[in-house]
Amino acid sequence: MIGRLYAVVIDCPDPDELAVFYEKLLSLSRQADTADFVVLQDASGAPVVAFQRVDGFRAPRWGDPERPPHLHLDVMVPDLDTAEAQVLALGATLLDGSDKPIGYRVYEDPVGHPFCLITPEGV
Repeated sequence: MIGRLYAVVIDCPDPDELAVFYEKLLSLSRQADTADFVVLQDASGAPVVAFQRVDGFRAPRWGDPERPPHLHLDVMVPDLDTAEAQVLALGATLLDGSDKPIGYRVYEDPVGHPFCLITPEGV
């Protein structure tokens, strides 16, 4: 083993604002919180995801090779319809062509990072 995953860091224009979205989406809590960097942790206290301020941030665009997403998160949920209503209320956007009834659906967070809601059938 070379190492272990410590955290995923997401670039964004406002770490506090985007962290609020992911706190609710992933049931995480804040471990560290500054104007330029927010770290969220899981119930065990391990860091999971962090948000880093980037001046001049350019949001990715789904399907646009000039502004690719580079990575995305898959979030396991028990029911797509219920989870969709919840993430849309938090400020997510359902991306075109993502209206699948089972398996997975693709969204973007409030600043344009793509993520998928997936169910066990989609794995």
